[in-house]
Order: sequence, then structure tokens, then C-alpha cells
Amino acid sequence: MLEDSKAFSGFAVPDVEKAKEFYGKTLGLKVSEDHGMLRLHLSGGNNVLVYPKPNHVPATFTILNFPVNDVDQTVDKLSKRGVHFEIYDKPDLKTDQKGIMRGKGPTIAWFKDPAGKHSLSATVRLRRAFSRRGFGEKASKD
Repeated sequence: MLEDSKAFSGFAVPDVEKAKEFYGKTLGLKVSEDHGMLRLHLSGGNNVLVYPKPNHVPATFTILNFPVNDVDQTVDKLSKRGVHFEIYDKPDLKTDQKGIMRGKGPTIAWFKDPAGKHSLSATVRLRRAFSRRGFGEKASKD
């Protein structure tokens, strides 16, 4: 019944203008605004709806994943743009000083958007693992 529908995901934020600034200017994504909501135009033709919710409670999990070829380079560039990466030092979750988890599965770094949501999970190996299962594009580097 819905097999031909071009489904899309969405998430709530308490302040659409702050989200527009962060996703559009800080992260450099193409964004559009319509009826008080944002649409993030992602690579590959995917869109994500960002809608206002006054009593918003931040997600405690990753809501948006960005596969990249070089996690270190991406973290460095985004850090220079004011993005703060999460540092974890838990028995089951450890990152380095840059906020990158290495050696336990895919290399991943997380940051939060202005609404407090975890917004990034970035890795080449994750991208390749998805590609073998038919999701996304193949990465060109290890």
C-alpha cells in the first residue's frame, strides 16, 4: 500500500530559527522553510522535516547520521565552526579527546544540535556495512 510513497523522517525542536541557523549555516546543509517548519535537504535527495514543539524534550539517541570519508577531518572542520563533540568515559562507551570513539565497531563522533539532540554518527565503516546490505553508497576509502 505504501511501497511507492517517498517516506521521510522528522523531529521536533523548541526553536525553528535556532535549528535553521545550526543546520543551515553551522553544518552547511541546504534548508528551506514553509509554514513555520524546516526541511533539511540531504545528499541523495533525502529530506528531513523539522517542526516546532514548545514542550520539546531532547532525544537521548542519535536522530541523524552523516556517513563521511574521514571522521577526524570532519570533527576538526565542524569544531572550527563551533560544534562541540561529546566526550564519553564510561565502561562501555569511551571517546578520545576529540570526541571520537575508535576501535569498538565503527569510528563514530556525536554532537548535539541546539535542541539537545544527538545529531551525528559518522563513519566510513558503517557506510560500507550499510552498502553491503543495500543501503546508501559505497565509501571510496577505508
